Amino acid sequence: MTDDELREIVANLALSQAKTDAQLAKTDAQLAKTDAKLSKLADMYGGVGNNQGKVAEEFYYNSLKHKLELNGIQFDFIEKNVTRSKGDIEEEYDLLLVNGKDVFIVEVKYRLHPKDIACLLGRKRANFIKLFPEYRDYTIHLALASFAVEEDVKRMALEQGITVLQRRGDIVETLAA
Repeated sequence: MTDDELREIVANLALSQAKTDAQLAKTDAQLAKTDAKLSKLADMYGGVGNNQGKVAEEFYYNSLKHKLELNGIQFDFIEKNVTRSKGDIEEEYDLLLVNGKDVFIVEVKYRLHPKDIACLLGRKRANFIKLFPEYRDYTIHLALASFAVEEDVKRMALEQGITVLQRRGDIVETLAA
């Protein structure tokens, strides 16, 4: 191979490399735009889910506040979005209904899932007892409130002794075990 042939090969490789670099730069720019769009969509989707949850919480809060009664038990007051922290435990409870001897923990979900049942029966109830010692002598009742509940999930909650609140038009229907 002559020096001239070698120079021509090197020149062609350099030209090819420059074209490849330019194409990679275009691809990187397009990927950055795609990433930005995906991030925006993820934020919007998350916002929709959060908004649906807020709508459900507001509906159940207003409904229960209007008539402070659940499962035939009269309550003195209702609290919403109650957060308490002690040591390394922190928990937020959507709604609490309280009278002199009963406290109803109501967790609100836009759509109810089996994991919500397990969470309420496990972590939420256990942490409530630790975080709210002023209610240690009260009877603790559990409820899940939701706009969308599948029959098998509803049955599962009721079998575990959890009251289920579901929207029926503009009113709340209470189902107790």
